[in-house]
Amino acid sequence: MKTMTEPRHRRVTRDKSGGASGNEKLTAMTGSVLLILLAVEGLTILRIHQLLTLHFFFGMLLLGPVLLKMCSTGYRFMRYYTGSMDYVRKGPPAIVLRLLGPVVMATSLGVLGTGVALAAFGPGNSLWLFAHKAFFVLWFGAMSIHVLWYAPQLPKLLRGGGDSPHLQRTHAVIAGAGKRWLLLVVALAAGLVIAIATYHTVGNWHSYMRPGFLG
Repeated sequence: MKTMTEPRHRRVTRDKSGGASGNEKLTAMTGSVLLILLAVEGLTILRIHQLLTLHFFFGMLLLGPVLLKMCSTGYRFMRYYTGSMDYVRKGPPAIVLRLLGPVVMATSLGVLGTGVALAAFGPGNSLWLFAHKAFFVLWFGAMSIHVLWYAPQLPKLLRGGGDSPHLQRTHAVIAGAGKRWLLLVVALAAGLVIAIATYHTVGNWHSYMRPGFLG
């Protein structure tokens, strides 16, 4: 006799958002975009005096995707520790990454926050510039470990890989795909709006540029 109650694991994986696998793919999609944007931002640092305008622009553009990635990883954290079966089954990240996660998040907010402060208040206060550089050094160390760990896994994560059975994984990849793309596009659009709205602030810095000021 067939039971009217559907197995719990099937109910979980039919989450319209794709459940834990969908969240994992959103994080991977956002991480891939961030790798590209951060690579461009890193190149501007090598020639900061000549590429200061691009440095400001891409720094502001990063705000949207960075906040989206923080939200997706924070959501996974919350669902795992509140006992959601789908997230518990997928398991937590490696212990090193769990310890490193808050550091990456805090230093990312520090770098971006001080960058926004530099744009808003201009070059008159050297304290913000010092804080921006200090946060960058800390962020670079933590992010390097984070990227070295996850970058090799990105192709599998983007395909919707993981440890779930094939049929469940296929459903998780399909479920919520439109919402994931929408969230990513909205995050990029929000960053672009901020970058365009604050574009004029770089002019204050060009007026103060001189050899060694930012180096």
